[in-house]
Amino acid sequence: MAVRLDEIDILLLRELQEDADRTNVELARIAGLSPAGTLNRVRRLKETGVVRLIAARLDPAEAGFPLQVYVSVTLARHDPRANRGFEDAVRAMPQIIAADWVAGEIDAMLLVVARDVAELQQVLVRLSTRGAQRLNTLLRLQEIKPTSPLPVQPTP
Repeated sequence: MAVRLDEIDILLLRELQEDADRTNVELARIAGLSPAGTLNRVRRLKETGVVRLIAARLDPAEAGFPLQVYVSVTLARHDPRANRGFEDAVRAMPQIIAADWVAGEIDAMLLVVARDVAELQQVLVRLSTRGAQRLNTLLRLQEIKPTSPLPVQPTP
């Protein structure tokens, strides 16, 4: 069930999504609250799970990973044990920076970063030995729209 959010929560969430590096004092000024009140609000948003994580977003190419590839995966087997084994393998590979189970013709969609083609090939080989029956790669050429803030609204 969604957490109840008011206008101040929404304002704080929008500001944090825009720039999570803002100080608590700056957030307090923007929200019109005391720093202690702001800290309590942000803490509550974290504790309830609305805010899962505050992290820096790196540019993969500038950080040494010029290859970014979407990989669609179809598993050979479809049972809980096979799924867990595949999930464990994916979580163990740092080159896989995002992974989701999906519905449709494929089972999972991965975002893989690599320093070069040889590193990408190692990831693909490892996936194929961890339950993947079919892998389809799509080379990411250029970002059209970065990950955007959620369009949060107050809870009615």
